[in-house]
Amino acid sequence: MRTIPGLFEESVKKYGDLPFLWEKKTTKFESLSYKETREQVYKLAAGFAALGLKKSERVALISEGRNPWVISELGMLYQGIVNVPLSIKLEPFELEFRINHAQCRMLIVSGNLSPKIDAIKDRLIGIEKIILLDKKDNYTQDEIHIDEIARMGEDYLNTNKDYIGNCIKNIEENTYANICYTSGTTADPKGIILSHLNYYVNVEQAASLMDIPPSYKTLIILPLDHSFAHTCGIYSFMKFGASLATVQAGKTGPETLKNIPINIKEIKPHLMMSVPALARNFKKNIENGIKAKSPLIQKLFNHALNTAYDYNGLGFDKGKGFKILKKPLLWIYDKILFSKVREGFGGNLKFFVGGGALLDTDIQKFFYAIGMPIYQGYGLSEASPIISSNAEHRHKMGSSGFLVENLELKICDDNGKELPQGEKGEIVVKGENVMIGYWRNEKASAEALREGWLYTGDLGYLDADDFLYVLGRSKSLLIGHDGEKYSPESIEESLMEHSPYVEQCMLHNNQNPYTVGLIFPNKEALRREVKSRGFDHVSSEGYNEALNILQEEIDHYKVGGKHAGRFPERWLPSTFAILDEGFSEANHMVNSTMKIVRGKINEVHSHKLNLLFQPDAKNIYKQANMDNVKKLFD
Repeated sequence: MRTIPGLFEESVKKYGDLPFLWEKKTTKFESLSYKETREQVYKLAAGFAALGLKKSERVALISEGRNPWVISELGMLYQGIVNVPLSIKLEPFELEFRINHAQCRMLIVSGNLSPKIDAIKDRLIGIEKIILLDKKDNYTQDEIHIDEIARMGEDYLNTNKDYIGNCIKNIEENTYANICYTSGTTADPKGIILSHLNYYVNVEQAASLMDIPPSYKTLIILPLDHSFAHTCGIYSFMKFGASLATVQAGKTGPETLKNIPINIKEIKPHLMMSVPALARNFKKNIENGIKAKSPLIQKLFNHALNTAYDYNGLGFDKGKGFKILKKPLLWIYDKILFSKVREGFGGNLKFFVGGGALLDTDIQKFFYAIGMPIYQGYGLSEASPIISSNAEHRHKMGSSGFLVENLELKICDDNGKELPQGEKGEIVVKGENVMIGYWRNEKASAEALREGWLYTGDLGYLDADDFLYVLGRSKSLLIGHDGEKYSPESIEESLMEHSPYVEQCMLHNNQNPYTVGLIFPNKEALRREVKSRGFDHVSSEGYNEALNILQEEIDHYKVGGKHAGRFPERWLPSTFAILDEGFSEANHMVNSTMKIVRGKINEVHSHKLNLLFQPDAKNIYKQANMDNVKKLFD
C-alpha cells in the first residue's frame, strides 16, 4: 500500500539501526534511530486512539522544527488522523481561522507558541484537548503533555496487541494526510488536501531526480509545515534511510536564526533545501567573509569565480571545447579557496535543492562555482509539491529543471488550449501527486482542478531540451496599457542580487503607461556610499544623493548600462517610492518561504502606488521619498 506508514515501515526494515532524527536540546546533537523513532510513533498513535481520536479527524500542529514535530505527525498518520500543520509565524487571529476552518478536534503546540493559542482559546470551536510539547508547572483541564499521551499509548498497546497492524491496514492511499493552508492574506486562505498517496508518489518522483545514500544528513532550515520541507526533507530522507536534523530552537525567532550557521557546522549536512532569500543571505555572508581578507585574497577569489563561471557555463555545457584547458587552474583554486568556503557549511555539502520562487541565475552560477550548486526546482503545495527540478546528473542553470517521472505537463493559453513546445503559457500538470482539492472550498477546487489537470496559475515554457522555465505567477504579471504582459520576478530578483543598495523591491504596472517600483533600501550600504561621495548623510544633499544612487542602480539595466539588454526597458521602473519598512513575515508581506505577497503589499501601499502615476511622479526627489530616506538615515 502506497501510504506514509507503509513507507516508514519499509525503511525501518532496511535501516532500523541507522540514525533517522537528530536534535540538539543542550550542548550537542543526539540521534534517534529508525527503530527508536518507530517505537515512539507507535506509542503516540496508540495514545491518540486512547484519547478517542478517530480516522479522518483533524489535529492542528504548531511548533518549531524538532523531533516531536516529526514523531507527532507520524503518530497521527498511523492512526489515520489528518495533520493540519500551521506556520509558527502566523498571528493568533490567523491561527484561529485555520484551526476553526479545518474543524480540528485537538491541537499540538510547543511552549514558545502556546501564548498564541492562549490568546484565542475561547474562540476555538470544538477543541477538546491542547497537547503540549513542553512541560509547565500547572495544567488546565483541557491541557495534557505529550509524554502522558505516550504513556496512555503504551498501556493501550499492552491490551490491544493487533492495534498497529490494524492501523496500517486501515490507512488507504486516498486517506487524507495533511491539510496545508496557503499563506493568503485575505480572510479565507485555502486548505490544500494532500493524501498519503500524494506524498508517497511525490517522494518516488523526487527519487528520480537524486540519489541519497543512507550516510547522508540534512539540516532542515525551512518550516516543517511547508510541503517543500515535508517531501524533500522528512519523507525523501526517510525513503533512502538517510537522516535529518532540525535547527536548535531558541526562545525567539532571531535566536533560532543565529543557531543556523552553528548547527550547519555541527551537523555537516550533505545537502540542504534553500529558497532565494536564504541563498542571497548565504551569498552575502560568504562575500563579507572574503572582503574581510587581504586585498590579494579578494583579487584571487574574484579571478577564481570568473574562471569557474567561464568553465561551468550553464552546467550542461560545463568544460566543453577549449574550456577544458581551465580545469587544472580551477582544481588549484578549489583547493586553496573554494574548499575553505565550503568548510563554513560543514565541509560535506554536495548541493542545495532550491525552490520557493525564481532564483537569479547569477546566484546559481556563484554557488556552482564554489562547489555547492543550487539545483533549482519548481513546484507548489497543490502538487505535493515537486513538479520539476535540476539534478546532479542533468541541469541547466536559469531553468527550473526537467519534469519528474510519472507526471504529465502541458503549456496552455488563456482558453486552456495546449500550446506548442517553446511557447509561453500557463503550466498545467496531471499526476498522482496532485492534491485531492481544497478543504471546504468546492469553487476553488473546481477552478484549479479540471478533468484531472491542475491549473497552476504559473506561466512558463519548455525549451528544446525539455527544461522548464518558470516566468512567474499569472496574478503577479505586469500589464501595460496596451495589454502586453510581463513577469516582474526576474527583474526584482536581479535588482536585489546585483545592487548592494536595494534590499527589497516590488514592481507594479496594472494597465498603466509605465512601470513603477517600491524600494526598501539597504540603509547601511546606502549611507556608506553617500558618505564616500563626500556628502553629509543627514542633509538634504545627502538625501538627494541617496536617491541618485538608487536611480543609477536602475539605469544599469538601460541602454549603455552594465546590465543592459537583460530585460525590456518598458518593464523597468520609471520612478519609485522609498519605503521606510521592509517586507517581512511580521507585517504579512512575505510568506513562510520568503516570497513577497503582492496582494498585501498592493493593499498596504496603495496610496504610494497611486501617487507614482501623478503628473510629477517621475521626480524621484519628491518630498515623500526625501522624508523616508531621512527616517532611514536618522
